[in-house]
Amino acid sequence: MQARIKTLGFILAIIGLGFVVGGGVAYAKSQAGYKSLQAFSAQQNVTLAYNEDGQLTDRGETEGAEAIMALLTEDWDYPVVEADLDPNDPLVNTASEYMFQMATVAYHTLTGTQTVVLDEDVEYNGETFEAGSYDVDVDGRYWTAFDREHPIDGLVRAQAWNGTTHGLIGELGVGTVTHSALQMVLALAGMFAGIGAVLIVAGFGLVWVGRSKTQPVTIEAQELESSQRDLATI
Repeated sequence: MQARIKTLGFILAIIGLGFVVGGGVAYAKSQAGYKSLQAFSAQQNVTLAYNEDGQLTDRGETEGAEAIMALLTEDWDYPVVEADLDPNDPLVNTASEYMFQMATVAYHTLTGTQTVVLDEDVEYNGETFEAGSYDVDVDGRYWTAFDREHPIDGLVRAQAWNGTTHGLIGELGVGTVTHSALQMVLALAGMFAGIGAVLIVAGFGLVWVGRSKTQPVTIEAQELESSQRDLATI
């Protein structure tokens, strides 16, 4: 029985060691990823703007930043981590910073005004649109909210949601997902290391129990005779 307990203890310790090694590998990979993301962010040199009081600003105004934050947290329901928004480190390199920058691009697109020009008169659904220049508000419309066959709406959509806008949003989205994935890997590394440590301690505990010597139970002769007499009287 003791040999089996010791064997089980060694097995648990070995499994625990595997978890610890796995946690170490995951941690190393996460740190390499963080380093790469930091280098990539530094090369892009995209930064958030803060005022002297440490408040986010957009084009020098806190009101614009507040509207962008409302778009991000209320319309998009994104859980912003306030600690990621550090005025002492304005470089965009965390998930919340990437998402705020994405919301900035989207906000100015959604609230902007586009000037489109028709070279000739165009008829659409029984309505004639004369040649000329038109100033049209995007009015909070995303790509799919426009009538692309409409002679004016189609042009507004193409100008507002152009390739650059889509490219910036896509690139910032990749940064967000990358940082979130690295956080998940780091959490898994800690979990693996914790499980491994528990298994190692439990394993060596079983080995220690298995190695302890059992003490024989001795019964004094007088006690034995007394017990026998008691049994005889039953």
